Amino acid sequence: MALPRLTGALRSFSNVTKHEDYSEELADLTTKRSKLHAQLLKSDLTWKKIIKFVDDNLDKKEYQTVNGDLKTILQAAKQIVGAENGQEAIESGAVFLFKTFHGKECVGHDETKVIKQMFGPFPSSSATAACNATSRIASHFTEEQLRALIQLAEERNGDNRVLFGKNIVFSFDMHDLDHSEELPVNGETDTQKNISLDYNKFLNNQLNHLQNYCDEKSNLKSLEKVDDSFLWCEVGKYLKESQGGNPGGPTTEDLCCTLYEILASTKSADELQNELFELLGPEGFELIEKLLQNRSLILERSLTCANDNRFQALQEQCKKFIGENAKPNYGCQVTIQSEQEKLLMKQYRREEKRNARKEKQAGEDGEVSGEGQMCFDPKELRMQRELALLNARSMPVLSRQRERSIEQIRYPHVYDSRAEAMRTSAFIGGAKVFLPESVQRENNKMYEEVKIPHSEPMPIGIEEKIVYIKDLDEVGQLAFKGMKRLNRIQSIVFETAYNTNENMLICAPTGAGKTNIAMLTILHEIRQHVQHGVIKKDEFKIVYVAPMKALAAEMTNYFSKRLEPLGITVKELTGDMQLSKGEILRTQMLVTTPEKWDVVTRKSVGDVALSQLVKLLILDEVHLLHEDRGPVLESIVARTLRQVESTQSMIRILGLSATLPNYLDVATFLHVNPYIGLFYFDGRFRPVPLGQTFIGIKTTNKVQQLNHMDEVCYESVLKQIMAGHQVMVFVHARNATVRTAMALREKAKNNGHICHFLSPQGSEYGQAEKQVQRSRNKQLRELFPDGFSIHHAGMLRQDRSLVENLFSNGHIKVLVCTATLAWGVNLPAHAVVIKGTQIYAAKRGSFVDLGILDVMQIFGRAGRPQFDKFGEGIIITTHDKLSHYLTLLTQQNPIESQFLESLADNLNAEIALGTVTNVEEAVKWISYTYLYVRMRANPLVYGISHKAYQMDPGLEKHREQLVIEVGRKLDKARMIRFEERTGFFSSTDLGRTASHYYIKYNTIETFNELFDAHKTEGDILAIVSKAEEFEQIKVREEEIEELDTLLNDFCELPAPGGVENNYGKINILLQTYISRGEMDSFSLISDSAYVAQNAARIVRALFEIALRKRWPAMTYRLLNLSKVIDKRLWGWVSPLRQFSVLPPSVLSKLEEKNLTIDKLKDMRKDEIGHMLHHVKIGLKVKQCVHQIPSIVMEATIQPITRTVLRVRLNIAPDFTWNDQAVYIAPLKALVRERIDDWKVRIEEKLGKKVVELTGDVTPDMRAIAQADLIVTTPEKWDGVSRSWQNRSYVQKVAILIIDEIHLLGDERGPVLEVIVSRTNFISSHTEKPVRVVGLSTALANARDLADWLNINQMGLFNFRPSVRPVPLEVHIQGFPGQHYCPRMASMNKPAFQAIRSHSPAKPVLIFVSSRRQTRLTALDLIAFLATEDDPKQWLKMDEREMNDIIVTVRDSNLKLTLAFGIGMHHAGLHERDRKTVEELFVNCKIQVLIATSTLAWGVNFPAHLVIVKGTEYYDGKTRRYVDYPITDVLQMMGRAGRPQFDDQGKAVILVHDIKKDFYKKFLYEPFPVESSLLEVLADHLNAEIAAGTITSKQDAMDYITWTYFFRRLIMNPTYYNLDDVSHDTMNKYLSSLVEKSLFDLEGSYCIEVGEDNRSIEPLTYGRIASYYYLKHPTIGMFKDQLKPESNIEELLLILTNADEYTDLPVRHNEDQMNSELAKHLPIEVNPHSFDSSHTKTHLLLQAHFSHAMLPCPDYATDTKTVLDQAIRICQAMLDVAAHHGWLVTALNITNLVQMVVQGRWIHDSSLLTLPNIELQHLYLFQKWSQGQRKSVRGGYQGPIECLPELMAACEGKENVFASIVDSELPAAHTSQAWNFLCRLPILNVSLSIKGSWDEAVQPLNEVPVPSLTTDTRDDKRWIKLHADQEYVLQINLHRTQMGYQGKQDSKAMAPRFPKAKDEGWFLILGEVDKKELIALKRTGYVRNRNTVSVAFYTPETPGKCIYTLYLMSDSYLGMDQQYDIYLNIVPAQGTAEGTEARSHLALK
Repeated sequence: MALPRLTGALRSFSNVTKHEDYSEELADLTTKRSKLHAQLLKSDLTWKKIIKFVDDNLDKKEYQTVNGDLKTILQAAKQIVGAENGQEAIESGAVFLFKTFHGKECVGHDETKVIKQMFGPFPSSSATAACNATSRIASHFTEEQLRALIQLAEERNGDNRVLFGKNIVFSFDMHDLDHSEELPVNGETDTQKNISLDYNKFLNNQLNHLQNYCDEKSNLKSLEKVDDSFLWCEVGKYLKESQGGNPGGPTTEDLCCTLYEILASTKSADELQNELFELLGPEGFELIEKLLQNRSLILERSLTCANDNRFQALQEQCKKFIGENAKPNYGCQVTIQSEQEKLLMKQYRREEKRNARKEKQAGEDGEVSGEGQMCFDPKELRMQRELALLNARSMPVLSRQRERSIEQIRYPHVYDSRAEAMRTSAFIGGAKVFLPESVQRENNKMYEEVKIPHSEPMPIGIEEKIVYIKDLDEVGQLAFKGMKRLNRIQSIVFETAYNTNENMLICAPTGAGKTNIAMLTILHEIRQHVQHGVIKKDEFKIVYVAPMKALAAEMTNYFSKRLEPLGITVKELTGDMQLSKGEILRTQMLVTTPEKWDVVTRKSVGDVALSQLVKLLILDEVHLLHEDRGPVLESIVARTLRQVESTQSMIRILGLSATLPNYLDVATFLHVNPYIGLFYFDGRFRPVPLGQTFIGIKTTNKVQQLNHMDEVCYESVLKQIMAGHQVMVFVHARNATVRTAMALREKAKNNGHICHFLSPQGSEYGQAEKQVQRSRNKQLRELFPDGFSIHHAGMLRQDRSLVENLFSNGHIKVLVCTATLAWGVNLPAHAVVIKGTQIYAAKRGSFVDLGILDVMQIFGRAGRPQFDKFGEGIIITTHDKLSHYLTLLTQQNPIESQFLESLADNLNAEIALGTVTNVEEAVKWISYTYLYVRMRANPLVYGISHKAYQMDPGLEKHREQLVIEVGRKLDKARMIRFEERTGFFSSTDLGRTASHYYIKYNTIETFNELFDAHKTEGDILAIVSKAEEFEQIKVREEEIEELDTLLNDFCELPAPGGVENNYGKINILLQTYISRGEMDSFSLISDSAYVAQNAARIVRALFEIALRKRWPAMTYRLLNLSKVIDKRLWGWVSPLRQFSVLPPSVLSKLEEKNLTIDKLKDMRKDEIGHMLHHVKIGLKVKQCVHQIPSIVMEATIQPITRTVLRVRLNIAPDFTWNDQAVYIAPLKALVRERIDDWKVRIEEKLGKKVVELTGDVTPDMRAIAQADLIVTTPEKWDGVSRSWQNRSYVQKVAILIIDEIHLLGDERGPVLEVIVSRTNFISSHTEKPVRVVGLSTALANARDLADWLNINQMGLFNFRPSVRPVPLEVHIQGFPGQHYCPRMASMNKPAFQAIRSHSPAKPVLIFVSSRRQTRLTALDLIAFLATEDDPKQWLKMDEREMNDIIVTVRDSNLKLTLAFGIGMHHAGLHERDRKTVEELFVNCKIQVLIATSTLAWGVNFPAHLVIVKGTEYYDGKTRRYVDYPITDVLQMMGRAGRPQFDDQGKAVILVHDIKKDFYKKFLYEPFPVESSLLEVLADHLNAEIAAGTITSKQDAMDYITWTYFFRRLIMNPTYYNLDDVSHDTMNKYLSSLVEKSLFDLEGSYCIEVGEDNRSIEPLTYGRIASYYYLKHPTIGMFKDQLKPESNIEELLLILTNADEYTDLPVRHNEDQMNSELAKHLPIEVNPHSFDSSHTKTHLLLQAHFSHAMLPCPDYATDTKTVLDQAIRICQAMLDVAAHHGWLVTALNITNLVQMVVQGRWIHDSSLLTLPNIELQHLYLFQKWSQGQRKSVRGGYQGPIECLPELMAACEGKENVFASIVDSELPAAHTSQAWNFLCRLPILNVSLSIKGSWDEAVQPLNEVPVPSLTTDTRDDKRWIKLHADQEYVLQINLHRTQMGYQGKQDSKAMAPRFPKAKDEGWFLILGEVDKKELIALKRTGYVRNRNTVSVAFYTPETPGKCIYTLYLMSDSYLGMDQQYDIYLNIVPAQGTAEGTEARSHLALK
C-alpha cells in the first residue's frame, strides 16, 4: 500500500524515518523546502536580482563597467563577512552593503555603526571600496529606478504581496449565528466541499463574508461554534482532497492536534508558514491561508472551552494501559494503533458526539451559555493521543516476541539511566525529540533554546572497589607509574580487561578515561608473553585504530611513554608516517587509522607474519560506524573475525565508543559477550557532569544569521564570564578565530562589559604580558590585554604553546579556537561554545554539518576535573539543524550501517585478498559485518520488506542476492571473474590494483571506458579528473573567475571541460598544484589539497594497470606523471628544483641555459659558477648534482630460441640497499631413489653389487673398488674422478649413465660437462671405449648434445613434450606482488581451490621452493580445511591408526599436518620421517604431499594433480630470488598423472604474473640447453692442472674443445658474447678465456705459470683445493688469513668466510634474527653484516657449540647445511697449516673439528658431550670420590673433571656411573649416557723409531721410545739420532674395550652432527719449543690394533731436542693424548765427530 503523502512528510520529522526508508518522500520534502525557499527569496532583495536589474536596465558597454563595481562590492563583502562563511553569506552581505550605501556618497558614522552592529569589527578600506562602487553603480540609474529595486521585494506581487499572517486586522464583532444544525465531526459529512476563503475580501470586509463558511443552504452558527469546528471541517476537507479517503492515513483529530500545537506556539506568522508548508505540502496552501488568518480566533475559543468529566474518566482509563513504560519513540503525527487503542478511540468519538448533541439541546433550551459549550478541545485530544501512543509502545506493532524479551534483559555492566527514565517529547525545529524531564526551553523571535541540565553523578555501588596501582603486578605498576589509582569506570572494567581474554565494548562519555582501559588490555596481552621474566616481543603485535591522524599521533606519544619502561616499541602507521618492514617487525604496537590498516590487511599477506601476529585489535570511536568511514571499520572487523575463525588464533577485539543507543547491536558485531564484555556508562560517569545548551537561530537570511549567532554567542560568553568562568569558543576556520575574537571584544567594549573580561593583575600577569609582546603574531598582542586570545593550526608552534599556558593559568578569559585544539591538546575550560555548525569539507566539496565526533570531543573539553562541579557545552546552530544535534547528542537514533554503499569495493578487496572465493563465502563474510546485525534488527531501512524477513530470518537469500548483483557489477568492470554457474570468484589484475590502491568501482568503470595505450599526459589528467573519488567536488559560481586565472597562469596541459565543469575544475586544480600555484579562495585551497592527495594514488593505480597490460610507453608516461605529482615539478623543469638549498634565480638560469644533469656532471664547480654569474653557488650545484640518484646500466642480450631473447641487465646504483632471501636444497634425493630401486632389481635379483656415493654416504675404497654399479651425484663423481690416474676403478668404468642431462643448462651443469669431458679424455688415454647414455627431457638442440656425447643418429631419440604416458592438462595462473613471501601466501587459497575442483579425492603433489614454504603452505591448507564440513577429508585412514603413526614421527609440524592427511617432504626431515611420509602417500593414506622441488627429481611419486607453487627459489649467492630452470618445472609437471590409474593428469602452475607468458610458451615447446661452464671454468681447470692432465696453456685450450660449451659456442655465439665464429675471433676469445682463468688461479696461489709464459705448474694450494673440492678463492683466503698461531676464534672466522658458505640463504627479516641471536653468543661479530651469509654461518656454528636456542626451524636445517661442509673445509685448512709447519694453528684446527662434530666449545668440560648431561649436573662428578668403596689398586680416586677420569672411575661398570648421576637423571637418560661413555675409544700407544744406523753392520734398527720416565736428567730417555737424516716413527695403537659388549661400529657417536661420521685420528709430530709442525698423518678407525708410520727428518744441527707426538681424535673432545720423544742429535756419518761417536749409538 502506498503511504499517503501526509504521513510521509510527518515521518520525515520524526524518529519513524529510522524505521522505514521512504526515499520518495524525502525527495518530495526536499522539493517542498526548495519551493518554499524560492518563494521566500522572491520576497527579498537578492544579489542575483541586483545583477538581473543591472542587466535589464543597461546596455552592454555600461554593463561591463558596472559589472566590475558589482565584483568590488562582492569582494568587499567577502572581506567583511569572511570567506569561510560560504558564498551565500557573502552575497547576502553584498546586498546589505548595497542597501546601506545606495544613497550615500561616503561611509558616514551611521553606516559604520550599522555595519559594525551587523558584522562586528571590519576593515574600513573594504567598506569604503563598497561605498564607492555602490555610488558609481547608482550613478547609472535614476532615483526612481533605485527605489524600485530596493522596494522590489515588497512590490513584486502587486497588491497580493502581503505575507500570510502579516498585518492582519481581526474584527472581534460577534455575528449572530444560527444554531440549527449539528457540526460535522471528523470529516464525516460532505458539507464542507464548497468552503472557500477569499483572502482579499477577508481583508477588505474583515469577516463580513464569513457566512460562506460551511454550506450555502445552512444558516451560520454562532461564532463560538464556528471557531471550534472551523479547524475540524477545514482539516477534514483537506484530508479528503489530498488523500482521497485513503485508509491508514492520519485521522482528523491527529492532524487537528498537531496543527493546534503549531498555532499555539509563540512563533511569528512568517515562521509558522514555513512549518505548516513542510507539514501540509503544496496541496495545503488554501488551508494554511485560512489557519493563519483565523489563528487567534481558533486559539482564543479553544482556551476558553470547559472540560467534560467523561473525558477525565477516559483519561484515567488510558493511564491504566501505560504501566511504567517510557514514551514511545514514534512521532505522534503518525497513526500507529493497537486494538485497544482503536476501541478507545471509538468510545472517545461516541462521547464526543454525545457531547455535541447535549450542547445543541442546551443551546436551544438556553440553559448553557455559548462560553460553556464544547466541541473540540485540542489539548485534551492530544493528551489522549499521547497516552494511547504510550500504550502502543508496550504492545509492538509487528509483535515480535524476541524484541520484547531483549528489552527486559538486565546486563550486569550497563548503566543506562535513559532506558529506565521517563522522558518528555517536544517539537524542536519541527521535529519530534524526546528529552529528559528536567529540560528547560526558551523560544523567542531570534532563537529557540533547549537546555539539558547536568546529571547527578552515579552513586557508588556496593560491589564497586577502586583499584589501586600499588596492588597490581610489576608490569601494571611500571606502566601506570605516577598514578595512584584507576578511576571508577576503569576500576569497574578492570577485572575483565586485565585478567581475561574477552572481547569488550566500552561505551562511555568523552573524558572518562577510555585510553587507560585500552592500556589495561594491552598490559594483559603483554603479560601473556612473559616467560621467566622476559617479554617475548616477537610473539605478538597490538594494533590501535584511531579515527584521525592527529589522534593517532597523540596516542602514539601517550602509549610510548607509558610502555617505555617495559621496553615495548610503539609506532604510528598512517598516511603521513610510513614504516619499513624492519621497523614494523621491531615494533610491538602500531597506532594506525582505519583506512591505513584496511590497506595493510588488504595486502595482508603483504606481511602474513604481521596480520597473524596481531593478538589485540583496539578500535577507538566505534560509533563512527554510521558515518561515511564506517564501512572501513566494518571491513577491518569482519576480516579479523574471519581470520580468528579460519586460523583458530585468538585475536582480542576491544571497541571504545561514546555512548550510543543501540550498544547491543555493536556488541553483537564485535562478538562481545554482553554479560561479560559489554560496559555502558551514561553521562552520570563523566569526570565532570556536563550541562548542554542547544540554540537554533531562526532567521534564514545568511547575514542576519551570522549577526544573530555573534549576538547569542556574546550573551552566552558574557553569562559565563560574569559567573567567573573561562570560556572556549570553537569556530571552524582559522581566520574566523580572529574575526570572532574581535567581534566579541568589540561588543564587550560597546556594552561596557569589558571590565569583566580583563585578567587579574599580578606578578605572573606582568611576566605573561612580556611573553605575549615578544610574539610576532599581531592579533595575539592586540587581543591579550582585553583577556581574549586565538588558537589554530596555522599559528606557530611556540605561539600555540604560549596561548595554551596562558589559558590554563587563567590569564585569558575567552579563547577562540578551531577544533584542532579539542583533538590535539587537553586544555579544559568550564564552558565551551560551538559557534556555527557549518564546516567546509573538501571531501564533500561543500559545507557540511560539523560531525558528531567533533562535537563530542569539543564538549569533552567542558569542565575542569579538579575545579568544577559541572561543565557547560553550548552549541549555536541554525534552527533547522537544532533537532539534528539534539537527537545526536542525546543518543536517540540507533546508529545504522553504511556498508551497502561500498559493498562492491569491499567485496573486491576480499576477493583480491583471496579470503572470499565464491558466493557462499561472500554470504558468510557479510554475516560478520555490522550491516548484517542491523539488517536483522531493522530490515525496513535496508529495503527488506517485513514479509521477506519473516520468510528468510537469516537473510541468506537477501545476502546471496546482494553478492550476486555486486559480483555481476565487478565482473562487468573486469575487476573479478565471476562464474555464475559455479558461484566462483577469481581476482584479476585490475581488481587487485583497485583493492591495493583503494580505487572505487565506478572509477574503474571510467578507466575501462576511457583509458588505452595511446593517451597523452593531458588525456591521463583528464581521465583522472573524472574519477568517482572527486564526485563531490562541484564548481561554484564564485570560483569560476579564479579558476580561469589559474587555467591561464599555471596549466601547462589542456584542461578539457574548462572552468564550468567539475572535471575541468579538478584538472585545473591538479595542474596548479603541480605548478605550485597560489590560490585565494578558501574552498579552492581545501579542494586542491584533496585533489592532490587522491590524484597521486589514482595515477599510481593507472601505472599498475598499464604495467599489467604490458603497455611500455604508457607505463613510462604514468611513472613520470606520478613523480611529477609527488614532487610538484613538471617533467621538463630542472631536476635540481628538488633541492630547496638552491635559490629560484639559480634554477631559472639553469633552465634558460639548458644545463642538463649530464652536462653539469662534466663541468667543474667554477665553470658552473661562471655560467650562472654566481661563483659561490657552483659547489652547491655540483653537490646537488651528485646527490641525484643515477645508475650505471649494462645490458647483454642472449638469444635462446628464434622467438625468445634473454636480456640481462647489470645495474650498479649510486646507493646501496639490503635484500632478504629464501633458499633451495641441492639434489641427493635422486640417488636415493635409484639406490632403493636397484638394490632390489640389480643387487638382489642379479647379484651385482650396487654402491651409493654421495656427500652423505662415503663408503670405503674397498667397497667402491668391488662395486659393479656406482650411483653418485655429479659433484661427488667429479671429486673422485679428478684423481683418475691413481684410482683404478675410475679407469675401469665401461658405461656412464647421466640422468637428466638437460641440467647442463643449470648452474650445476658445468660439473656434468666436466665429467663427460673427463670421461672422453680418460677413454682416449686408456683406449678403452666408454659408452655414454644421456637421459633428458625434450630438447630443442638434442643434435648438439648427441654430437658432443659421441652419439650418432642411431642412438638419438628426441620426443616432443606432448608425448606422455598420461595426457596432461595444464593450468597456469599469474599472481601479482613484488615480494616473494606475500606472493607465496596469496597462492595458498587458489591451491586449496585447485585441489577442490581438480582432485577432490585423488592424490595431490604440491611443489614449493623451500623447507619453510612446505610448513607455511601446510598450515594454511589446514586453516582452510578447518572451515569445511569435514576438516579431515584428506586423511584416508582411521584416525586412531594415524595417531599411532604420529607418535613415531619426530618433526612437530609433521605431526600436526599428518593428522589432516597432509604430508611434508624435504631434506631437513629425519630419514625415518621421510620414509613414513613417502609410504603413507604412495599407499594413498594421505591425499596431499607438499615437497621441496628436489623431490621432483628424487622420488617417483606420481599424483593425479601436481601444483607448482611458485617458480622461483632463493639464490644465496646473488641474494635474490631466481627462477627454477625450466627443466625443473617440466620435471615437476611430469609427476602429474598416474599411468595405471588416471586417464588424464592435471598440473596447476602458480607463477609470478609477469612470467605467465614465458611459461605458457616453454611448457609446450622443447627447450634448448646452453652451457654454463664459463662462470666456474677456473675451478675445473685447476682440478685438471692438479691432476697433471693440463700442463700448458695449449692443453687448457684443448681441454675446452672437449666441452659442450665449445659445441654451443659455435652454434649460438651471441649467447656467449662472441661476435662471430671466424678462426681468429674464436682463437682470441678462447685465449682470453684461458688467460683470465689462469690469472684468477694465480691470484689464489693455486698454480704458477712458467717463465716461458706457456707451461703451468700446480702448487700445493691448488692440489689442496682440488682434493677437497674447494673453490679457488677459498684456498686463496686461507693463504692470506691463516697465521702461525691462529687461535680458535680466528680459525672460526676463517672457516666461516669460506666461499662455500656464500650460498647460505639469509631470508626475509633474518638479519633481525641474526642480530637477536648474536646477543646470546660469546663471540662478537661485525654488527653491520647481519645480512651476510658468512656472518650467519658464524652465528650458526657458535649456536651449535653453545646449544643456543635457534629462532626458527629454518635455522636448524641451515645449521645442517653449514656442518655438512665444515669438516671438508677444516681438513683443507689443516693441510695448509701442515704445509707451513704451523704447530699451534694445526692443533687448534683439530680442536675446531672436534667442536664441530660434538657441538661443544673446546673450553667446556668434556663431560658435557655425554647425552643428557648439562652444566647443572657437573657438580655430581666434582663431589664424587671413591669414599667408602674399597679402593682398587690404581683405581681413580679424586673428583672427576673430564672423560678419561670418568672412564677410569667407572672401570667399565654401569652401576658405578649410575650411582654418580642417578640423583638427577631418570634411568632411561642414565643408560643413554652410559651407552655413549662405554663406547668411547681408549687407545694404548707404544712408539718406536726406525732408521738406517750403520749400513755395514745393521741394515735396520728399531728403537723403542720409553713412555714414562721419572727424571728428565735420566740419560736412558734420550735417543741418539743422526743429524739431517730421515727416520720413521712407528706408532702402535691398541684399542681396549671398556664395558661395551655389542658389535663394534666404525661410526663415531656424534648426536649433534647431521650425518654419519667415521671415527678417525690425527697424528701430529711437532717441536713445542719452536712451535713447529714436523709431520702430520691421518688414520682411520682403530678396530683392534693399528700401526701407523710417520716419516720425519732430524734437525741439521746436533744437540738435544724434544719432539711431541699428539694423538688427536677427529670426533671427540677430551680424548686426545700426547707423548714427548727425547732426541739427542749427533753428527751424521762421514764427519770426524760421526766416526768417533759411531760406537756409542746403541743405548747404554
